[in-house]
Amino acid sequence: MTSVAHRHPHLVQRIGTAPSTLGAMAFLLDLANILGGLLLAIPLLRRVPNVGGGLARVADRVAPWSWLVGIAALVTAGFFFIVHLVEGHIWHFEVVGLIVGALLSWEKFTGRRILEAPGGTDPAGRALAVAIFGVIAIIVGVEGLFAPN
Repeated sequence: MTSVAHRHPHLVQRIGTAPSTLGAMAFLLDLANILGGLLLAIPLLRRVPNVGGGLARVADRVAPWSWLVGIAALVTAGFFFIVHLVEGHIWHFEVVGLIVGALLSWEKFTGRRILEAPGGTDPAGRALAVAIFGVIAIIVGVEGLFAPN
């Protein structure tokens, strides 16, 4: 039995979800937080010496598909958010996943850009806040990989 199913055996019985499915959903949430965080934090990460250029090139290739990462984050985080809301406690993994999903899919939903196009200038204002949140999302995603639930 996976650690998620071990922590939530009543969930497995209630919704009839196999333990491996819960583990896969938790893994997808963590992966969406990490990848989404990387996409959001690129304005800061591109300034890291010897690494920033490579990360920026990868992010530029993945950027057209960032809305898919956002949808995956919204679905997985929404699932666990609803489940844990019913149980009476909410984890930060879900809250961060919902925010990552909303930020990455904002343009697809509304037609307006929330993230400025990457440029040579330093991030400031909203772009800086989103980039800092991206770093937080990476940390939360990595933490989720090693968390027992």
